[in-house]
Amino acid sequence: MEIQRVRITSPQDLNPWLVPMWTPQECRSTLVSTHFRTNLRSRRMASSGFLSRNAVGLRAFMSTGIAAEPIQENSSSKAYGSEQIQVLEGLDPVRKRPGMYIGSTGLRGLHHLVYEILDNAVDEAQAGFASKIDVVFLADNSVSITDNGRGIPTDFHPATKKSALETVLTVLHAGGKFGGSSSGYSVSGGLHGVGLSVVNALSEALEVTVWRDGMEYKQKYSRGRPVTSLSSHELPAELSARRGTCIRFWPDREVFTTSIQFDYNTIASRVRELAFLNPELTIDLRKEDEDPEKTLHTEYCYAGGLIEYVRWLNSDKTPLHDTVGFRKEVDGITIDIALEWCSDAYSDTMLGYANSIRTVDGGTHIEGVKASLTRTLNNLGKKSKIIKEKDISLSGEHVREGLTCVISVKVPNPEFEGQTKTRLGNPEVRKVVDQSVQEYLTEFLELHPDVLDSILSKSLNALKAALAAKRARELVRQKSVLKSSSLPGKLADCSATDPAESEIFIVEGDSAGGSAKQGRDRRFQAILPLRGKILNIERRDEAAMYKNEEIQNLILGLGLGVKGEDFKKEALRYHRIIILTDADVDGAHIRTLLLTFFFRYQKALFDEGCIYVGVPPLYKVERGKQAHYCYNEDERRHLESTFPSNASYNVQRFKGLGEMMPLQLWETTMDPERRLLKQMVVEDAAEANKVFSSLMGSRVDARKEMIQNAARTTKIVDLDI
Repeated sequence: MEIQRVRITSPQDLNPWLVPMWTPQECRSTLVSTHFRTNLRSRRMASSGFLSRNAVGLRAFMSTGIAAEPIQENSSSKAYGSEQIQVLEGLDPVRKRPGMYIGSTGLRGLHHLVYEILDNAVDEAQAGFASKIDVVFLADNSVSITDNGRGIPTDFHPATKKSALETVLTVLHAGGKFGGSSSGYSVSGGLHGVGLSVVNALSEALEVTVWRDGMEYKQKYSRGRPVTSLSSHELPAELSARRGTCIRFWPDREVFTTSIQFDYNTIASRVRELAFLNPELTIDLRKEDEDPEKTLHTEYCYAGGLIEYVRWLNSDKTPLHDTVGFRKEVDGITIDIALEWCSDAYSDTMLGYANSIRTVDGGTHIEGVKASLTRTLNNLGKKSKIIKEKDISLSGEHVREGLTCVISVKVPNPEFEGQTKTRLGNPEVRKVVDQSVQEYLTEFLELHPDVLDSILSKSLNALKAALAAKRARELVRQKSVLKSSSLPGKLADCSATDPAESEIFIVEGDSAGGSAKQGRDRRFQAILPLRGKILNIERRDEAAMYKNEEIQNLILGLGLGVKGEDFKKEALRYHRIIILTDADVDGAHIRTLLLTFFFRYQKALFDEGCIYVGVPPLYKVERGKQAHYCYNEDERRHLESTFPSNASYNVQRFKGLGEMMPLQLWETTMDPERRLLKQMVVEDAAEANKVFSSLMGSRVDARKEMIQNAARTTKIVDLDI
């Protein structure tokens, strides 16, 4: 089986209009392909198992196989003495366990190398010493990152007996960001002194160049060890004022499990974030290619900071008011926040950053904003008599409906969870943020009563919709109590009771459902046919969503529970939810509607890796008694090129799953040993939120413009008409 991870970071990843044919080997983009292939070789397991977790965190599905061989014991395995205790020195721990330092040895870890060096350059900008960063992806798969900061010190270090430059490149936990009076940075994203040395350890080659004090210093490394001594020469008089650092590295092919290929769009998303968060900084991103026409180049600089960030996030929505924000410093903590409510949005987008590091799991700064917003709007609502009933209080979910908020804090001594820094834990930050937001928002809304009225009106409408949805939810709860009546009538369930062994195919229509039901493995595969296109919940509130029959079938059939409640994976009836639609525009539209529902209703499904897209073949090529299945046009052409010039063969184009016989559907799309799946993941919540708003929101003009722009880059021969 083969699994591909598709990151929802651009409209081309989902848009049925921009991607007329979604093939397994190609997701078209106006700039660069944004998906990757990962080959997973199935392992035979004991007869009770259908599933195994591979080294990079993707799931491979198993068929029944031979029993596992007994573990062979020998005398060396029984012995356990001091000779079995290993002491790893230098950078050996990084090469031995790279996932501990960069998250994984797949594409995520590969891009994390770039982020480590980029964050170091941004720290120089946050300290006030750098204003320009150049990031270049070169044609030889190396990356060069250059800043105009102070330059890494090159003088002799008394503790390590070597230059400071070599120290930070070869010694773990050596850096200038540990705080205190001797620290080189008052605020930084780097904390542990391992970023640069980790990149060095996991690169087959690394070159560092430093400009400072009128000199240029150079040194080369390989897999964490210096291969040349530190050289220096004096700069010409016209360049004597130059300063900064350039790191160029080639990731080690022995470490990473995927091909060494950086995705421009992925890095561009992070660069854009950093440019929004640091208004005084300009970041130049370039991807070179042997073909000059394929070279990509973008310069990012946003003088408006977070105000521009929120406007960019809401570019496809209708704001209730102008974007508001403020910057304030309290007790050494700098708070920068911008927020805006939109009338045509029914969910909230809250992004938190600490020292320019995205805290994807939130933290005390996010908690402070949420608490302050709820309390402040309730107080102002009752004070202004807009909330007339004394016993009514708006909850945080009602207050934040339609809100887009970005908060960035600069903390001298941040407490992150782990090297990947996904959550901020400083307790003092919550109090400072809470008080600051309350003071600013109270003053602003009292001076702008029309804005207060609009926000509270939307919040009260959200409350009314929530009360209506509650009645529908109670019906869902009551049905789920009686399992005999809780499952949709069209659901063909599987016999397995363990959700980890079970998977469900969501197919369009009864014809495809009939073929899938006949072709499936009933032990662990369930089928749920849909009737037409489900409700677009991007434009509807909860009350309308819960009244929709197809939505209720999805909620009950999958065991999703209620929106807004904490996600419980153990409550899911299937841990693999596979969307299987026809390879046409309508199929792509249905797939997008389903992904919108899962993203808005229960985003944790993506975080847990439960959402997949099945990829059926597009062609069946028959020659004699042999049948070949091709997943795209290129595969078909390649196959035809292998036939003799006078060969006779027949090509069948599958327009729908209903055209396929049950056995064909099993062999090509459902058999765990041979099928191709795409695992849908969200690596950038801001980008994904914008994608769904653009594709499924109410702003038709923005979507029309996007389609027209994409049409200019689409080849007519690629259209599946």
